Amino acid sequence: MLAGIPLLIIPFILFNIGLAGLFGAGPAGDPWANEILSLNMMSGGVFTLTLGDLLIVVALLLLFVEIVKSTRTSSASVVDHLLSTFVFVAFLVEFLLVRGAAHSVFFTLMVVALIDVLAGFSVSLRSASRDVMFDRE
Repeated sequence: MLAGIPLLIIPFILFNIGLAGLFGAGPAGDPWANEILSLNMMSGGVFTLTLGDLLIVVALLLLFVEIVKSTRTSSASVVDHLLSTFVFVAFLVEFLLVRGAAHSVFFTLMVVALIDVLAGFSVSLRSASRDVMFDRE
């Protein structure tokens, strides 16, 4: 049952929780600029991971899982693709209509959701075409 739920709804929900202020306010009121990790590198540079960066990394990992899920050829995969499309539409509507969603992190998450939709349909069509055999006699 949980296999049919698009996993990219998790970053969508997490971003909206951050907009509600549950992750605290970072510099200039931006919760996504909160520094999570700072490492001094051997090169002398400093690597800084922000909450927004972490959310994007989580979304990319979930995108990988979604693409692997799209290789299934069953009727459940059609529902999964439809729900993934709804998640992308929710990202798009929120990006266009909500002031707090006009953020580079949210835009990147929306692009990840679009890639999920496009890759899911592409992989499904490609694998479905391999399942169909035509007799050329």
